Amino acid sequence: MGRPMAKTVYQPVIGLEIHFQLKTKSKMFCSCANQEVGEPNTFICPICSGQPGTLSVANRQAVEWVVLIGLAVGGEMQPSFRFERKNYFYPDLPKGYQITSANYPPTVGGSITVGDKPIRIHHVHLEEDTGKLTHSADGQYSLVDLNRAGAPLVELVSEADFVNGWEAKTFCHELQLILRTLQVSDADMEKGQMRCEVNVSLRPEGQEAYGTKVEIKNINSFRAVEKAIDYEIARQTALLEKGEAVAAETRGWDEDKHQTVGQRLKEEAGDYRYFPEPDLPAIALDQDLYERLSGQLPELPAKKRQRFIDEYGFSLDDARLLTVDGPTADYVEQVISELRAWLVSLEGVSGSADDIWQNNKKKLIKLVGGWLTTGLFGLLKEKGQVMTNVTITPENFAEFITLIYQNKINSTAGQVILKEMLATGGDPSDIMSTKDLGQVEDEGQLTTIINQVIRDNPDIVGQYKKGKKTVIQFLVGQAMKISKGKASPTAIHSLLATALDDDSQSDKIPADD
Repeated sequence: MGRPMAKTVYQPVIGLEIHFQLKTKSKMFCSCANQEVGEPNTFICPICSGQPGTLSVANRQAVEWVVLIGLAVGGEMQPSFRFERKNYFYPDLPKGYQITSANYPPTVGGSITVGDKPIRIHHVHLEEDTGKLTHSADGQYSLVDLNRAGAPLVELVSEADFVNGWEAKTFCHELQLILRTLQVSDADMEKGQMRCEVNVSLRPEGQEAYGTKVEIKNINSFRAVEKAIDYEIARQTALLEKGEAVAAETRGWDEDKHQTVGQRLKEEAGDYRYFPEPDLPAIALDQDLYERLSGQLPELPAKKRQRFIDEYGFSLDDARLLTVDGPTADYVEQVISELRAWLVSLEGVSGSADDIWQNNKKKLIKLVGGWLTTGLFGLLKEKGQVMTNVTITPENFAEFITLIYQNKINSTAGQVILKEMLATGGDPSDIMSTKDLGQVEDEGQLTTIINQVIRDNPDIVGQYKKGKKTVIQFLVGQAMKISKGKASPTAIHSLLATALDDDSQSDKIPADD
């Protein structure tokens, strides 16, 4: 008998085309307001509604922003770029063509790193958005809203460097952070401000030629990007393993069924009949523009995350959450600045400001990270609020951290105080005093509580004496109840262990049978 044939291993080849709206005041080629909110077809004019005899004029802000985006992802600005007409017919495309710079983009190249892997970018280009269709529930008619038609739209085209859905999802999220940091787009996928199209093909491992490409269009959530890609890899693998061909087609993502669904056979590029836009000249991009826009680049998300790790000592997970947007990162740095000032102002503390900070930084940063990511952020999520309108000032949050750092309040009291701070914007020390939440620190009071717990729980104390040391946690809980949560669990645990292990306490601890 011959050897069984080895099973073919298929390698995914995945590329992304990501569209996102720019938040300029006006549309791409006319002066209409760039907004969709309001009555349908109210922000339109003869230009964006495709009337004959009109003349398009490029939006200068949109041109500068698309170059800024290209530079932010490490792209190379071209000497010039120009627009073409991409011809196709659809009800929400009033002119019957889309003006785009896809074939002559303003920037080429660049990359965004996912984990430790740079994902290359082919180019970034500028075009105009389409309108919107609203379909009736019975499927008998569709309504066209052109408020979005002609809005400035940027498309980022990646190289086919992705191998799974997680990489693509992470790339999209990082791009969203970059766009929000640049303040050129809100890039909200749920609102359609950022839309992703995925190209997926499979090829036998080691083969150079690509397999048949399938496009999944208009995916509108990070989670759906990941799920759609992973589903499509599995679907195509199953077809190939059965000896069936993969059709070159456009598919969509069905969120309810968690699967891709066929929509139409793929159009060839030639079907679009590109030709130069006769009303728009080529746009020159000179060195002065490059230097001006390069100087406007802020600290980008990846660099800021790394600085939060290196400079402050945050964990990678905390750094991701604390730099999720500009307002959040700014808030964190203001809190840290207040904590540094507080440390230097303490009586009896000597040394340089840097030395004092370094000696206390590790514990303070851990408290800041924990109480922001699992404390404040959790409360904000419950209330549907965001950091841009949080009622707790950085000064008050820093003071709140100092109360915990100095053991003036414990974790239980901290949760009560933080919730009250968010509700009222109040001072944490005042809330602590008003609600009598200060931690019990007097050893005499704590000893009284411990003695009561020992007297009230002879069976548990007996188990401890017989070697079942874990029951001390129950006794700590009882002590915390008596103190109404105001005692330090650490102090209670320490004093309890001492009392239980001390033979001189035999009058309080039942003897073994």
